[in-house]
Amino acid sequence: MNFGTTEIILIVAVLFLLFGATRLPQLAKSIGQSRKAFKDGMREAEEEEKVEAAKISTSTGAPQINQMSDEALAEEMRRRAEAKQI
Repeated sequence: MNFGTTEIILIVAVLFLLFGATRLPQLAKSIGQSRKAFKDGMREAEEEEKVEAAKISTSTGAPQINQMSDEALAEEMRRRAEAKQI
């Protein structure tokens, strides 16, 4: 969506009418702080996701499926099914 000069001027005029000239800087500052906090939260969530993925991929408890032969995979599935029944 592309805004032309006329649309931007109209939006700014409506904002001045709604919020007044004194509250617009405060509004812009709070929007900027909220955006920064959101970006920081997203960055932290991505880092946590990477750490969890690294933990899962380096866990030694279960063999990796893509490294197993068909026979070994079938045996592992059988073993896990038996473990669930217990």
